[in-house]
Amino acid sequence: MTMATYTGVLDLAVGAFLLSAILIVWRRDLRAIVRLLAWQGAALATLPLIEGLHERELEPIAVGVVLLVLRAGVLPVLLARAVSTEDTERRESTPLVNTTASLLITAALIVLAYAVTRPIIALNPTETTRAVPAAFAVILIAVFVMVSRRRALSQAVGFLMLDNGITATAFLIASGVPLIVELGASMDVLFAVVVLGLLTGHMRRAFGGTDLDQLRELHD
Repeated sequence: MTMATYTGVLDLAVGAFLLSAILIVWRRDLRAIVRLLAWQGAALATLPLIEGLHERELEPIAVGVVLLVLRAGVLPVLLARAVSTEDTERRESTPLVNTTASLLITAALIVLAYAVTRPIIALNPTETTRAVPAAFAVILIAVFVMVSRRRALSQAVGFLMLDNGITATAFLIASGVPLIVELGASMDVLFAVVVLGLLTGHMRRAFGGTDLDQLRELHD
């Protein structure tokens, strides 16, 4: 793989990674949000795959395959199964922040991410470190999603976005993550999603919904 091809694919993958996070903030349909999370997982898996192809190393390629199977396949499928078939439960209908304000906050977080990570780029200005601001922006956007959504499933998506952002940032700064480390982290996330899916199903059967504010009112 030539350097120009490597740089082009890297920029495309990082752009898709950040765009999927912005679209998750914009969308309210939970099934669409889960599909976007799968696309984000595919974009994340592209990073180690192209690194392995560019450097002709097997370990980054193996890490990319693991990420592709788990982050773009298994985890979104588990989340999709947790989405209710009822129309009222398939939408994030009453988020704490409306769509327009959410997109403005997202734009501000992206600017903040580029400002905060400038010293990191200055230390080692390579093709990968120049992409760190986009990955760090996804971390900030994920935290915003977790605190601004009411549905348990939306907050789970925010948690997975946060993990995707941390993984991408670590990979871009360190130029790779050992396979055993990625396997351990992915297994932790997988178990967390399985438990969350079981709890979401139990909450829906017991209380008729997964709106966390309504559940707090029941508790009070």
